[in-house]
Amino acid sequence: MTVQELYEKIDGSYDQAVSIMRMDKLIDKHIRRFGDSGVFESLQDAGETMDAKALFEASHALKGISANLGLAKLSSAASEISEEFRPGNPRLHTDEEVKNMLDNIYELYQKTVDGIKDYVNGL
Repeated sequence: MTVQELYEKIDGSYDQAVSIMRMDKLIDKHIRRFGDSGVFESLQDAGETMDAKALFEASHALKGISANLGLAKLSSAASEISEEFRPGNPRLHTDEEVKNMLDNIYELYQKTVDGIKDYVNGL
């Protein structure tokens, strides 16, 4: 599987990743590390406690990492959480709605990580 084929499989934007990273070698290097950042786990932990500061920080970090890698759907979903908990912004969603948003992020994240595992294993 090529890097471009990986992006098709995970519904990412290869063109966006190339526009930022400039070459497949760098995309490959960083996409392989995506699941090891610990940011997703931090977001999950913050979602369990509904810690506003931690939710903002973790979702903001996930948004940035995802955007840089061309993972637009994941970046957009993380952006919704970061804006919900951005200091100074009023809350627009209930805790239950936020948990549903976090579930959506989990699904997108899992699809991405599973695709990356297949890519790394040459499947």
